[in-house]
Amino acid sequence: MSASDLFASAREDAKRAGAPLPARMRPRTLDEVIGQPHLLREGAAFRSMVESGRLGSVILWGPPGSGKTTLARIAASTVGGAFEQLSATSAGVKDVREVLARADQRLGEGRGQTILFLDEIHRFTKAQQDALLPGVEDGTITLIGATTENPFFEVNSPLISRATVFRTEALTSEEVVRLIQAAFDDPMRGITGVTITDEARNAVAERVGGDARLALNTVDVAATIVAGRDDTEIGLAVVEEALQRRIIRYDRAGDRHYDVISAFIKSMRGSDPDAVMYWLQTMIEAGEDPKFIARRMVIFASEDVGLADSTALTVATDAFRAVEVVGLPEANYAMSHAALYLALAPKSDSVKTAMAATADLIASDHSGEVPPHLRSGSTTGDRDFGFGVGYQYPHNDPRGVVEQTYLPESIEGATVYSPKRVGDEANLADRLAKIDRILGKPERT
Repeated sequence: MSASDLFASAREDAKRAGAPLPARMRPRTLDEVIGQPHLLREGAAFRSMVESGRLGSVILWGPPGSGKTTLARIAASTVGGAFEQLSATSAGVKDVREVLARADQRLGEGRGQTILFLDEIHRFTKAQQDALLPGVEDGTITLIGATTENPFFEVNSPLISRATVFRTEALTSEEVVRLIQAAFDDPMRGITGVTITDEARNAVAERVGGDARLALNTVDVAATIVAGRDDTEIGLAVVEEALQRRIIRYDRAGDRHYDVISAFIKSMRGSDPDAVMYWLQTMIEAGEDPKFIARRMVIFASEDVGLADSTALTVATDAFRAVEVVGLPEANYAMSHAALYLALAPKSDSVKTAMAATADLIASDHSGEVPPHLRSGSTTGDRDFGFGVGYQYPHNDPRGVVEQTYLPESIEGATVYSPKRVGDEANLADRLAKIDRILGKPERT
């Protein structure tokens, strides 16, 4: 199939009675695409490659419903040439070789290049990916791969090195609202005969996790439901039926957003794992940005657990990384793991109080001079001024600590850190007491 015929076929499919709304509303040009501004703004690398007609092999990596297939089809249609499509879930090495053979024949006959769209490329085995490599390398085909998995983990390095990876992002709630509204505003391809309330439309946008396909399928099913009841309006109850789950009333930009995250943090601080799980799953079920939740856990790990259990920070940052790499729904396991760990960890706010006390100390003596023995004495001239002279190297003392001042003279002996005798920090408090005696610092309170 030629790329110019690609959308003609797609349009005919969309005209068929009962064609799914996502198929009917599939964008036909880059300007029709909602979302992905980092790829589609003027001057962006992806847009420039497509519009110039010099599209190299690319891999589109992003969550479901973020427009990977749509961008591939538009790119193929804009660039021109023959278009072939395979799915890694069903194609084998034989299919790949047949595509390469047809592409080579087209080149030999002067019929132009072949664009191969390979969906779910991460599902290809090493042998299948290796079969693609010669055709990509010598330009027999231009590969457009699509994957929901990190291609740097799932795609062979030789193939990755010959393609440009572009990341597609889940649509924002505002973009999903625009997408849904566009379906009701288009009398030729969209939904006709029914309307949707602002509450229902916004609920879908909040609930689908940025998945454009799921959003359009949901309102398509909802429209079918109300039409079957001789009704003309899609409300919240109908959307709940279409999603087959209850819509949690939650406004990511309003008071409910701030109230629930506050309850989540205070429940972790209060060491109540049951409440922690309730508020966490409330946010996830309502479509809250998982990165927002994970960031709050990273902050909490140092602000409220701190040195009482330093592993908490590792657990929280690992959960954030899982959200980035895996995404929902699977990342819910890592987020729940981290939230429960933080809830059950011993608590200490000594990091926060030390930061505040240090800010006060700096404000009281903001121009403290570095003691001469701590300054760099790397040159003879420096040492002539006493810089670095008298510094004692702690490693030369069997205790690892020497009696020596490290603060400016004007605030010598000041303390800002007060350890809590809880969890691992209790051991640190005992060690610090010994260090203070060597350094000649007063007892901490």
